[in-house]
Amino acid sequence: MNYADKLPNLRHLSAALAVWQLGSISRATQRVHLSQSAITQGLAKLERDLGVTLFTRAATGLYATDAGTIFLRRVERALNWLNAIEQTSGLRNNRRTQPLYRRLTSTQLRALLCVVEQGSYSLAASQLGLTQPTVHRAVKDLEAACEQTFFQRSPVGVEPSWQARQIARYASLFFAEIDQGQEEVGELQGLGAGRVRVGSLPLARAQLVPHTVIQLLKEFPTASISIIDGPYEEQLHSLLHGQLDVIVGALREPLPSPDIEQKLLFRDPLHIVVRPGHPLANRPPRHAGELSTLDWIAPRRNTPARETFTRFFVDQGFAPPEQVIECSSLVAIRSLLLESDRLALLPARQVELEVQMGILAVSPQPLAGTRRDIGLTLRKHWQPTRLQKRFLELLETA
Repeated sequence: MNYADKLPNLRHLSAALAVWQLGSISRATQRVHLSQSAITQGLAKLERDLGVTLFTRAATGLYATDAGTIFLRRVERALNWLNAIEQTSGLRNNRRTQPLYRRLTSTQLRALLCVVEQGSYSLAASQLGLTQPTVHRAVKDLEAACEQTFFQRSPVGVEPSWQARQIARYASLFFAEIDQGQEEVGELQGLGAGRVRVGSLPLARAQLVPHTVIQLLKEFPTASISIIDGPYEEQLHSLLHGQLDVIVGALREPLPSPDIEQKLLFRDPLHIVVRPGHPLANRPPRHAGELSTLDWIAPRRNTPARETFTRFFVDQGFAPPEQVIECSSLVAIRSLLLESDRLALLPARQVELEVQMGILAVSPQPLAGTRRDIGLTLRKHWQPTRLQKRFLELLETA
């Protein structure tokens, strides 16, 4: 179990950050409104939980160790996400001398996050290993602190408000930063290289991401790697909540969220992919009109690939084909192609292995005007660990 899973004590984190910034426990007492003994005990517990020494004691004050500096930088970033909760809550009392997050607990934040994700107090309680009244009380205490009502009853559970969703996102990013801080401390101690969580879209999951992961593991054999597929919308949600580090694949225009940034890796054209022996297996189509009369397997709507597919025919003055099977699974596309004369529009590199094995065939020339931007989608202001940064570097050279 890592430190973030133990639900970090917000008072201890706040006190440690104040000691780091002010250089002494006595000065920190005035900022966090805790006694010197309470701060000393909190720091000791924090160090025990992390398994490192955060500060060295000297006559002139307390100074962060290398591990302390690494971790407390992450704590500073993490608490900034909790500061954003106060803005989202729109609290009416502006005379408070303490930030809102100092009156909250990690248990409350985790409870809210889980209820928002599950849409149910009972399901959230089951996932957290708590009783339903405990989860309900934690959320109610958070609502009182934020002066908000977060949930409305629905026929299937509870429906979160916009504020609840936003605060849950900030809480998730808070826990993600703390987790990254622990990973960096563990790397410093030689206890592990950390982890990378990659959202992989169809083109990237065929070769680009697997190849890069193998290269990364040659340098960091103890690293923990997760490759997540699924619809773009689900991956974007996970990225924005700190549950993914990067999405690799087709870029979106316009940006679907102001909280992300995209980085171009390359532009990739699309080819016609068919079964071996198909009339178009070894020759380019004569014209777009010939293609518009054939049966297709097309990407699902509202994806860059589907927009490219439609635009190709429209630009050539033809209506897009009507006999279309929507499919995003390469395994299913392969089976559909092998058992019919249908066509699919795919990047050649996505089916390179199938072509080498003689399972599928690719038209010699890409279709004009079908280049797509392929690259990285990242959270704005995200700060990668050393392992995550190296993964991004390897992706750019892969």
